[in-house]
Amino acid sequence: MQKIINTTGIQTTDFLSQYTAGKFRFISKCRAGFMTIVDGRDMDNAMYMQHPESLITGYKKGALQTVQFNPEGTDIWLTIFARVGKKIHLCDQTILRDLTVGTINGLYYNTNFYSQSQYRAVGATSWASKAFVENTAILAA
Repeated sequence: MQKIINTTGIQTTDFLSQYTAGKFRFISKCRAGFMTIVDGRDMDNAMYMQHPESLITGYKKGALQTVQFNPEGTDIWLTIFARVGKKIHLCDQTILRDLTVGTINGLYYNTNFYSQSQYRAVGATSWASKAFVENTAILAA
């Protein structure tokens, strides 16, 4: 498991790495300005577990406010991503490990996710680079 480098000061949790299955719930702001809750489709849950970045890329810029996770076999909902306005308050480490510079530059450029010093700290060189884990060059043999 790769070590997270977080110079932005965003608080992290570590729930997703401890489970192999569960359900997801998304809380977003609609165009009228009020919050709506959408439960993730069962057929998408495996994809969310395999590609955690996709949990925060399915909505337009500024719409997604909270993502919650319900571990299989429990009735509790754990918050794995929380945003209020332009500030990201909480993000799960599994999402951070999978998060790319392109996602931040496209959807979260006006939040505290966006940080050139963060990109420098991890050696990001393109939009495909990871934003919170070390990017190492792969040498051809």
